Amino acid sequence: MFLPLYDSNKIAHIEFPFVNYGLLGVTVLVFLLQVAGGPEGLYQAHITYGMIPVVVTGSVDGPAAWLPDQTGVVTYMFLHADWLHLLTNMLFLWVFGDNVEDAMGHFRYLVFYLLCGVLSGLAHLWLNLESYGPLVGASGAVAGVIGAYLVLYPRVRVFVLNRLIITFPLALPAWAVLGAWIGMQLFYVAMGGEDGVAWWAHIGGVAAGALLVVVFKRREVPVWGG
Repeated sequence: MFLPLYDSNKIAHIEFPFVNYGLLGVTVLVFLLQVAGGPEGLYQAHITYGMIPVVVTGSVDGPAAWLPDQTGVVTYMFLHADWLHLLTNMLFLWVFGDNVEDAMGHFRYLVFYLLCGVLSGLAHLWLNLESYGPLVGASGAVAGVIGAYLVLYPRVRVFVLNRLIITFPLALPAWAVLGAWIGMQLFYVAMGGEDGVAWWAHIGGVAAGALLVVVFKRREVPVWGG
């Protein structure tokens, strides 16, 4: 519905959001390593490092004996299915992640991002305990960033490409852009989407981010835009 391009929110507490850029760089590098192995390499990476519910719960042995069964709860968020999957997640992280890092500080933002990814994965696990399909993608962790941004900066202008009728640039408050994104996730859950997208992981990530940001933000940073 809305593809974010950039926001009008300037960083105020840090000089450079190197953790956010580092997460972007590592995630892109991991995907390049995946595709370097061709379709087989991509598949093997998903099976080995994706989060497979029946493996995490111990119902089925993992594909790599040397790797603890619960490793996928962390590693899955650095894998992606294809270029569109990767670029969409990285665009949202690029636009919104720097301000959330600014509001938290470098180390706390890194912990926050990883924790949101883990919690969103666990939300997916809880509702798919018998699934053999690997969960991959940074969507849950990025959803946590979206939840945090919405709590911190709901009225900041976000410039988007609007695709409702015709495509054209549009400036909207963050609550409208991110609220529409969250509403879309809830819509597909309500419709019982069976398209292979982990909608509950997205919702779990948003909820985790919206709650955890209150704990991880700097004391002087207000919620709801002050």
